[in-house]
Amino acid sequence: MHDFSSFSEAILRGDAPTAVSAARRLLHEGSPPFDLVSHGISPAMADVGRQFDEGACFVPELLMAARAAKEVFHILRPLLAGAKTKSKGHVVLGTVRGDLHDIGKNLVAAMLEGGGFAVTDLGVDVPPEKFIAAIQQKHAQIVGLSALLSSTMPAMKSVLEALRATGIRERVKVMIGGAPVTQRYADLIGADGYGENATASVELASRLSEV
Repeated sequence: MHDFSSFSEAILRGDAPTAVSAARRLLHEGSPPFDLVSHGISPAMADVGRQFDEGACFVPELLMAARAAKEVFHILRPLLAGAKTKSKGHVVLGTVRGDLHDIGKNLVAAMLEGGGFAVTDLGVDVPPEKFIAAIQQKHAQIVGLSALLSSTMPAMKSVLEALRATGIRERVKVMIGGAPVTQRYADLIGADGYGENATASVELASRLSEV
């Protein structure tokens, strides 16, 4: 078996050039593309997420690791597709109508991309119809709704109601997050899950993609 330690460590450090170089070397040595994901990228992202939760690293380090992983995925995606490896899926993200905050959402988007998801980020102040159009256009499996203000949380419920009215609720998983959001509110409005932070949101997306 190939040694993935230096490759995984480069991602953990957020050293994109070294991670890309190590990935190319492993591929040249005959390592299957999926092994780079399972033995290199996934452990590194799990490790940086654990460190973030424990306060051993902070948002900049988390973003750097996610971006390093994303750079490697630019190389791996065509190879994974050629090997008919199942992708993790497509996620549509957005901050709901009336809310202009996006730092948390941007962090989740970067980490999702680093974890192998395709992401369509709709930005802020997104109305329900824009979420629906993106889900239909991208054939997304997951939609992520963000809100930082308690006053904009009801807009999450409006998106879910619009999904039901349009008839596409059954084919898309809905996850929600943001400072005022709770699991109780997710249950109340009928969302499929709640991400307490960026790391938890990515783990949630991975679980939802397997359902």
